[in-house]
Parts: sequence; structure tokens; C-alpha cells
Amino acid sequence: MDPVISYSGLELSLVELILAFAVLLLGVLFGIALTRHSARRAQGKMTEMLNLMSDRQNELQGRLSQFTEAAERREEKLRTNLDTRLDQVSHKVGQSLSETQERSAKNLKDLHERLALIDRAQKNIETLAGEVSSLQAVLSNKQARGAFGEKQMQDLIANFLPPNAYSFQAVLSNKTRVDALIHLPGDQGDVPVDAKFPMESWKRLSESTGKAEQRVAAMDFRRDVSIHVKAIADKYLIFGETYDVALMFLPSEAIYAELHTHFADIVDKSFKQRVMIVSPTTFMATLHTMRAVMKDAKMREQAHILQKEIGILAEDVRRLSERTNKLQTHFN
Repeated sequence: MDPVISYSGLELSLVELILAFAVLLLGVLFGIALTRHSARRAQGKMTEMLNLMSDRQNELQGRLSQFTEAAERREEKLRTNLDTRLDQVSHKVGQSLSETQERSAKNLKDLHERLALIDRAQKNIETLAGEVSSLQAVLSNKQARGAFGEKQMQDLIANFLPPNAYSFQAVLSNKTRVDALIHLPGDQGDVPVDAKFPMESWKRLSESTGKAEQRVAAMDFRRDVSIHVKAIADKYLIFGETYDVALMFLPSEAIYAELHTHFADIVDKSFKQRVMIVSPTTFMATLHTMRAVMKDAKMREQAHILQKEIGILAEDVRRLSERTNKLQTHFN
């Protein structure tokens, strides 16, 4: 057979060429088959991987959905809690603001009331300061001071006793004039009351500083009070006319307290002279006792009159009974 192709010194016949082509074709087909098998295997693996990825994706998507739902639930719960907290905070803030406003209004009201009280107190202090100045002017004058003590004594008597139970500026049988006479019931006599105000000596005593100055002021105060006590005892205690005790009225509680605290011997001496020293407070208690005595005496007097009237009524009843008996005897 003649060669058909000559290549690099090799001569190939048609049969050989066909065989070679067939072998080549088989190789190609085998390669293609092998490639297809590999491709199918790769495709299977790819499909398996894709299925796995799809499963993983579905699982991931499910988890993502669950996470999203959980996140939404947590967000909703958080929103609800925040709304609740905000409502509570708003309520508390509103309530606190309301309470603060009420307290502020109350504090302002109290402040206004206190300021009004302070204003009234200031006016009262100014009025009192004026009255104190007037009182100091009165007390600085001896005659005005005596009139002040006498007026205070008269007011107390008039407030406690009935008008027929006292007399002011009464003249006694020895021609002396007493500030007041209190009329006791029966034949006990009248109680003389005289107002005294040893202002100068007491003021010197209260303002003294050194021991020597205090000693001199105490002697002056003791002397002045003793002179007043003796004058009352000598002028107003009259046997058979006045009561056996007179009252010396001191219009100052401070002077009365000073006497009983540091000058008890003068008080004892006044008792021996039958002069009782009284202050406005103790004088009120004395007047209260006198009023009770007067009421008791009046009740006893009325009881005596009542007994007398009952006796007269009993006598009338006895006479009526006798006349009734006589009439019955006459008709019988």
C-alpha cells in the first residue's frame, strides 16, 4: 500500500492514518467522557455543596428570623418598659411638681402671715414704746406716780366689789383722808387701803452696782417703806371705827417681790404694826376673799329674814287652823 502521508521521515498509510485518527478520536472521546464524569462528579459535589449551602442558608435564615423576632420582641418589651417608666417618671415628676407648688404656695402663705404678724408686732412694739415712754414720764413725777398707783387700786376695787361696798377718798374721824375704805359687813369696821410707791429708792437700789452703793440704797429703801407703813398704821387704824388691819397697796410686782425676797424683816414688822403690804396680784386675791365674806354675810342676813318670815307664816297658819276648828264646832 502506498503511503498517503509522509511526516518526519515516517510514511503513514491511509489505514494507519485512520487508525491513528481513531485512536486519537478514542482518546478525545475518553478524555471527554472522563471530563464529563469529573464534571458530573464535580457537579454532584457542587450540587451537594449547594444543597448544603441552601440548608445552611435556610437554617441561617430561620435563625435570623428567630433572632429578628426575638429582637423585635425585646424591642417591643423594651419600648413598653420605657413607656411605663416614662409614664411613672412623668407621674412622679408631675406629682412632685404639684407637691412642690403646694408647699411653695403654703410657705408663701405662711411667710405672708408671719410678715403680717411681724408687722402687727412691730406696730404693737411702737405703741408699747410710746406707752412705756408715757409711763416713764408718769413715774418720773412723784405726784403723777401717786395718782397712777391710786387709780390702779381703785380700778381693782371697782372690778371686784359692788359699789356699796367701798368708798374712795373717805375722811375718817381724825380728819385724815384715806385713798379707799372697804366696808365689811356687820360691825367689823372698814378696811383702810392706801397706795404707796417708793419709786426713787427702789430705782436706786435696782441700779446700784458696788457693795457700798447697794448698802446705802438698801438702807434708803428700807427707811422709805418703813415710813409708809408707820404712817398708815398711825393715821388709818382707829379703834372702833376701822378694821384692825390696814392695807398698803404697792402698784409694782417687782417692788413687792424685792420686799419679800431681800427685806422680809420689813414685811414682818408691817404685820406687827397691823399693816398688810399687797401687790396688784395679792390685792386681787384679798378682794376676792372680801367679796366671798360679803356674799356669805348677805346670805346669812337673808336666811335670818327668811326664818322670820317663815315664823310669821307659821303663826298665820296656826291662827287659820284655830278659826277653822271654831267654825266646825259652831256648825256642829
